[in-house]
Amino acid sequence: MADSKHRGALGEAYAAKRPEEVAALYDRWSQTYDADMSAAGYRHPTICLALLARHLPRGSAPLLDAGAGTGLIGEWLDIAGYPEVEALDISQGMLDQAARKGVYSALHCLALGGRLPFADDAYAGIVSAGVFTSGHVGAEGLDELIRICRPGGVIVLTVKNTLWDQGFAARIAELEARGYVTRVEETRPYVSMPGEADTVPSRGLALRVNRSTL
Repeated sequence: MADSKHRGALGEAYAAKRPEEVAALYDRWSQTYDADMSAAGYRHPTICLALLARHLPRGSAPLLDAGAGTGLIGEWLDIAGYPEVEALDISQGMLDQAARKGVYSALHCLALGGRLPFADDAYAGIVSAGVFTSGHVGAEGLDELIRICRPGGVIVLTVKNTLWDQGFAARIAELEARGYVTRVEETRPYVSMPGEADTVPSRGLALRVNRSTL
């Protein structure tokens, strides 16, 4: 299924081709992002929080919010009993908004998809809401998240169907077959933004890390 057309900043985000374009777009969007996504009925953070709470014990620390944006899910993680969460995002403007919420123990302005400056097994859990989507990060971002998550830890992410059908599903199956992860839950496809017309569905995944060195 091809991606549908979206209006305004959201359409620009999906159309971006280079990381610097994505960063600049989100820098410009950061002031109104929370209100815009609320109006669109944005569901990814809610789905991710539910999956994480179901599969990772309260109090597990530290966590990484990979693609944290303005910190939508960070606020909820704090309320739900995860006491130490770090934020990673490609946009400094978005991280500046997240910092104002006071729920992150560290902020990292970095892009997913390449090598990350974190030690092996650094995190008890990782959540990545709305990042594996058009114009952002594909399956190439998975390996590093697995490397920095502890064995026994959980990675929760959402994947747009466009990417799922273009190699993401095959990569997950390969990682499972090689024993690196176990797919402990996969949601049925859902519309992430009911307020946006003709949105391509996504799905949520919870992956248990068995061994982190690929």
